[in-house]
Amino acid sequence: MTRLARSFVILSLALGSGAAAQTETPRVPASSAEISMSFSPVVAAAAPAVVNIYATRMVADRGTPLFDDPFFRQFFGDLAPSRPREQNALGSGVIVGDGLVVSNFHVVENATDIRVVLADRREFEGAVVLADEAADLAVIELTDAEGADLPALDFADSDAIAVGDLVLAIGNPFGVGQTVSSGIVSGLARTGRGGGAYTASGYFVQTDAPINPGNSGGALVDMAGRLVGINTQIVTRSGGSNGIGFAVPANLVARVVAQAEAGAASFIRPWAGIEVQPIDADLAEALGFDRPLGVLVQSVASDSPFGAAGIEPGDVVVEIGGHPVNAPAELGFRLSLQELGAEAPVAILRDGELQTVAVEMRAAVRTEETLDGGPVRVTGVGPFDGVVLQEIGPALRDRLGLPSDRDGVIVLALDNPRQARNFQPGDIVAEVNGTPIATMADFKSVTEAALADGRRSWKVVLNRRGGLVYLTWRG
Repeated sequence: MTRLARSFVILSLALGSGAAAQTETPRVPASSAEISMSFSPVVAAAAPAVVNIYATRMVADRGTPLFDDPFFRQFFGDLAPSRPREQNALGSGVIVGDGLVVSNFHVVENATDIRVVLADRREFEGAVVLADEAADLAVIELTDAEGADLPALDFADSDAIAVGDLVLAIGNPFGVGQTVSSGIVSGLARTGRGGGAYTASGYFVQTDAPINPGNSGGALVDMAGRLVGINTQIVTRSGGSNGIGFAVPANLVARVVAQAEAGAASFIRPWAGIEVQPIDADLAEALGFDRPLGVLVQSVASDSPFGAAGIEPGDVVVEIGGHPVNAPAELGFRLSLQELGAEAPVAILRDGELQTVAVEMRAAVRTEETLDGGPVRVTGVGPFDGVVLQEIGPALRDRLGLPSDRDGVIVLALDNPRQARNFQPGDIVAEVNGTPIATMADFKSVTEAALADGRRSWKVVLNRRGGLVYLTWRG
């Protein structure tokens, strides 16, 4: 056979084998070692349980953007005329149980109508059954899904994941439809708050899987198709994904869902009753540590669970429930995962010695001294007309991250926009007409007496961010 003929035969065989290869059915990866070749098995398992959420809410519309201009605001402030306008919000959610969907609080906040659309295009009406603003989580019940065969995701143990693990983000970015993006776990125990606040907000799983507007409330899943976290926010300068996204850890999501299934309308956390601060390198050196470790206890409420367990100012909390604590937000997160009514081991350093104490996990008791046990909208009371007040108690301190020794009556909100000239949310009412105010009972007594006397001139002293503000009002 000539050289030309041999070359032709070899070329023909090569072409024939290539044609045969093109007709073969693509092979599904058979093991986790091959999963890097295709994420489709994971997507097929997880995506059906990720839903689109369409929420409608009423907002105040100024009617013209001119009133948002700084030049006009210096004359009109917040007094510009407004009218209610319907606003549509778009987000994602995850089916986690029988007719229950978990999403972000900010997706469904103040929603008057919620529509949930599944990946298979089935639609259901939804209603919020539990909302927790601190963790940015909401649980939605599908009100017309009885008997429906609904997919659901299982929870992964978010304490078992590691930096470098592969994850997928599933949601509805920009409303284009269900979208899947891949990445890794970029960081754990990411906290966004310092200071003495020990709320669970600001404690996240970080990922570089692209997350964009509309992904809020969507799923972050592992390679077993289990829920690792609920996507909640991104760090961006452009409005789109820059590879820094955050998800609420699945272990906290599971606790919130469990309370919703038990009939709770809000998430109840164990109460610490302490004020703490982070430990930086300088403070660690002063304490005799070779590195920053734990959180330093600044103050302890005498009636608090931590106080009852013998924890004192100056102690350093290093672990709760066997898990390290290195930031105030991490303390709040670890508390949130504990079972109410049970005891949890808390490891502390005192004078350089490691000790472990058992702390009863109980909720903060709401004060009964407020007029109705909660916020009070004041109407027709001199300078306080349209101001929402509440007496500071353990539950409110815990929710707002206030110091454990902070008492008094606080301004929560302003229902009357004209009051923005006098009050700000967070103001504490120190005195009214020369009388100190410590409780809502004090406030009621002083204001009722002033109204009965027909008083037209009022003097109010506010504590605003540590300084005193003096107001004079004439009716």
